[in-house]
Amino acid sequence: MTAARRSPPRDLDDLVARARGIEGRALSELAWALGFDMRGDGVRTKGKAGELVERALGASGAGAQHDFPALGVELKTIPMGPRGPTESTYVCTLAVAEADTAEWETSWVRAKLAHVLWVPIADGKIGAPMLWKPTREQEAQLRSDFDDLVGQIGIGGIESLTAHAGRWLQVRPKAKDGTPRAIAYGPEGERIATVPRGFYLRAKFTGAILRDPRAVP
Repeated sequence: MTAARRSPPRDLDDLVARARGIEGRALSELAWALGFDMRGDGVRTKGKAGELVERALGASGAGAQHDFPALGVELKTIPMGPRGPTESTYVCTLAVAEADTAEWETSWVRAKLAHVLWVPIADGKIGAPMLWKPTREQEAQLRSDFDDLVGQIGIGGIESLTAHAGRWLQVRPKAKDGTPRAIAYGPEGERIATVPRGFYLRAKFTGAILRDPRAVP
C-alpha cells in the first residue's frame, strides 16, 4: 500500500492549522493513519520522521524547491531532548566549487531560512509548531557566518574548515562514509577531491528561537 500524502496547503493559515492539528500525536499513530512505514535503522528512522510530517502537512517540494513551493516555506523537524535540540539542523548542500563567488543575497541557504515552519519532536510525539522568519539582527549574524565560511573555502581552506567555525551557521561533511565525491580548490588553486559539505544550524540557535523567535544567543 502506498503511503498517503495530503494535498498542499492553500495558504499559511491552512499550513499552520494542519501543523497544530498533529501537535501531541505520536509518530506511530500518525504513521498508521497515513499507511507510512517507520521501520528502519536509527539514522534512517530520524529521516523518516521528517518525511512523515511532510506527508501529513502536504509538503510537495523536491530538489531545489521549498518544501511548500507556493508558500515559500521550508519545513524543519527538530528532534528534542530534555535540554533542547539534540543535533544540528541541516539546511542545504554547499556548492564547494562555487564558494569563491557565492553571495548571501542570492544563496540557497538564505532562501531556505527566509521562512521556516519548525516542528519539534520529543519522546516519539510531535510538539508545538512555530512559523518563523529571521529578524534583521538574526539575518545579519547568519550572513556574517555565511560570508566567513564561504570566504575561507573560496581561498582554498576547505580542508582546514571545521564545524567549530560560525556562530550559528556551520559547515559539516555530508558523506556518511567520508568518501570524497566533490571537487573544490586547494590553497594554491589546485583542484582537489573532497567530501561533500552542507550548511547546518547549531542546536544552540534552534533551541533559542524555539523558546523565543527573536532570540540572539
